[in-house]
Amino acid sequence: MRRLIRNGLASYKGIKVVAEAGTASEARDVIKRTAIDVVTLDVEMPGMSGSEFLERVMRLRPMPIVMLSSLTQEGSDIALRALSLGAVECVEKPRFGEARATIDRLAELVCAVGRKPLVPNRSSGCAATVAKTASKPGKDGKIVLIGSSTGGVEALERVFSEFPENCPPTLVTQHMPPQFLASFAARLNSSIAPDVRLATDGQPLREGRILIAPGGDYHLGLAIENGARARLVKGPEQNGHRPSVGVLFESAVPVAPRIIAVMLTGMGRDGAEAMLKLRASGAQCFAQDEATSVVFGMPRAAHELGAVDCLLAIDDIAAGVLDRAMTDRDSSLARANQ
Repeated sequence: MRRLIRNGLASYKGIKVVAEAGTASEARDVIKRTAIDVVTLDVEMPGMSGSEFLERVMRLRPMPIVMLSSLTQEGSDIALRALSLGAVECVEKPRFGEARATIDRLAELVCAVGRKPLVPNRSSGCAATVAKTASKPGKDGKIVLIGSSTGGVEALERVFSEFPENCPPTLVTQHMPPQFLASFAARLNSSIAPDVRLATDGQPLREGRILIAPGGDYHLGLAIENGARARLVKGPEQNGHRPSVGVLFESAVPVAPRIIAVMLTGMGRDGAEAMLKLRASGAQCFAQDEATSVVFGMPRAAHELGAVDCLLAIDDIAAGVLDRAMTDRDSSLARANQ
């Protein structure tokens, strides 16, 4: 497996494989003596698990690390822990007949994350006031939509750790295999205040509930008939992805004034055009800034189109979203009392 990955990555222009290691101790020695931009790391390693090694590396010498994992339940759980610890992405180990596609994906990731150093979070120039409570959705309350890809697991955890128990109803599309998504939803649900579930078709949107696209054959969308509900749409990939951020954002255009849309870290441009439609129709649109994005691809695409009201550092996004939801609620109450 290591030879397959080494030879595959070495065949790409712009990538130089400078070292390889078979155990955690070998990898530690290599990292100490070698200038490295990106590490690919197997979740399962002899002597020490990949996630344990990752935790030590990120504490002592933070760098972009791409994890390789099997899609077993155990592998999914370990991979999600690795993503939470700071791994930029987790890629399925090559299967027979599919090695080329996996190597292509790895090479794309290595090139993308190797171009920028990891930097600490910083405040953005866009003001955001921390809101202690969120708006109630009610008949015309705010609905939050979030799209994310590479680096999204850690980004979502940081955003949702600041969401209160009564947060606005929230729909999330994260690019990830369906086996990982189920584990991710369960992990989030056990660690944050709101209720987190995989979305099901027709599921009502409620205050304090975060619904995550289940992936597989389905995209996640928003339906408003008979109250706001999640809609699962069976169909081909859109913008190269299923689930697609673009499908989620596009579905909300008819009720754009009720929408707060957020584009987090990720490669490509999935959702950029749909976010532009949302903003043009009255939605509030935020995107993660370049300094705190693992890959400033999707946020950049949206920003360059003019689809973003404000770029925010990752630790300012929750405050920005909740502040906007509270402001709009208070404005509505003031008008009602006049």
